[in-house]
Amino acid sequence: MPTYEYRCSACEHRWEEFQSIKADPSKKCPSCKKQKAQRIISAGGGIIFRGSGFYQTDYRSESYKKGAEAAKKSSESSSSGSTASSDTKKTDTKPSSGE
Repeated sequence: MPTYEYRCSACEHRWEEFQSIKADPSKKCPSCKKQKAQRIISAGGGIIFRGSGFYQTDYRSESYKKGAEAAKKSSESSSSGSTASSDTKKTDTKPSSGE
């Protein structure tokens, strides 16, 4: 729903309202309660950024998220496996094929 900006011509109070596009404009001022409210033509609906921030990764697709999670799990398991293999040294004892 869009946000509309209003101004009261009696008390000059300004406010915003969330209304349906099909809804009639409000006439009653919430401050002085008179029927003198008018809808103001304003800059319109832009993106309002509130909160700690928005990042490119906030709206990734589900397939991307699943792939990233799988990659993370495989990198964690390979890094934990490499530390275990470095603790115990393995020696390859393959018979030589020339004998």
